[in-house]
Amino acid sequence: MTEKDFLPQPYTKVVNKGSITWQAPSNIALVKYWGKKEHQIPANPSVSFTLNNCKTTTTLNYEKKKSPSQDFDFELYFEGKIKEDFKPKITTFFKRIEHYCPFLKEYHLTIKTENSFPHSSGIASSASGMSALALCVMSLEKELDPGMAEEFFNRKASFLARLGSGSACRSIKGKIVVWGKHDGIASSSDLFGVEYPGKVHEIFHNYQDTILLVDKGTKQVSSSVGHNLMHGHPFAEARFKQAHKNLEALTNVFQTGDLDDFMELVESEALTLHSMMMSSRPYFILMKPNTLEIINKIWEYRERTGMPICFTLDAGANVHVLYPEKHSEIILEFIKNELVAYCENEQYLCDRIGDGARRIEN
Repeated sequence: MTEKDFLPQPYTKVVNKGSITWQAPSNIALVKYWGKKEHQIPANPSVSFTLNNCKTTTTLNYEKKKSPSQDFDFELYFEGKIKEDFKPKITTFFKRIEHYCPFLKEYHLTIKTENSFPHSSGIASSASGMSALALCVMSLEKELDPGMAEEFFNRKASFLARLGSGSACRSIKGKIVVWGKHDGIASSSDLFGVEYPGKVHEIFHNYQDTILLVDKGTKQVSSSVGHNLMHGHPFAEARFKQAHKNLEALTNVFQTGDLDDFMELVESEALTLHSMMMSSRPYFILMKPNTLEIINKIWEYRERTGMPICFTLDAGANVHVLYPEKHSEIILEFIKNELVAYCENEQYLCDRIGDGARRIEN
């Protein structure tokens, strides 16, 4: 598919007023996306676990105006309060998708959104937030075009979400989602995320992710700035090739259930992501001392017990601890007894693989 496939046909129905609610999850990348081209196109493919508990719920109320306005007409409420400082990001998103959703200026919109996790927790909410909003916009478009097929709906929702936040395109559909063209995955695309089409061993069906909140503050460098620093990065091309190679290796791991290979690959990807930040110009370090303490504790515990526990990192200080469901009880005891002390205010979140976004009936 190309961008032109997402341009709308003439709408067949007039819709004056209504309300739509979607709940969309966050996700955690196993093979990381770092570096992008114009129009939010990834410089390398990525694959992620869709989470279940860390999610955003967004309601879009819409009312058709007598005539379209020159600007987007919307109010934004976050957790029940008007949030003016979120509006510029939403305006930018609407500008990016207007070509594909030309009806937006015909409506007065009220957006009400809230997260299942604390906004100040240090967990990036852009993936869940932008995917939930994109799904609301797509539901409005489907009311204007009732014949829209479900597969097209999901792909366009992912396509739109990507234009708000790259990783948001991986939060629409599926337990494991691939974003970015990869020769070994036939359905993969730079334009949207797709549910991983290969065989997945049962060990990964309900994989656990305990998120250790090491630092709940605002990141010193935004992800957008970090991605842009890959332009001209001395190791960029090698990194992009590595991501392709690691994604290919992971397809075999998903099939065989080889946890040793899984843990080595996932941890290597996490450390590579941060090494790219540390070797860019300007350079920066998002890990904190307690991030390293946790990593070393995990390595020591794994060496001592043989438990299949590993970590991954996002573009921040927090640590995602990954492990199979069948070992949950014993590994959670280790986390509570030895790792939680390194979290800010001893806060952590227990999550697991989920199925993707779902619509909530109003």
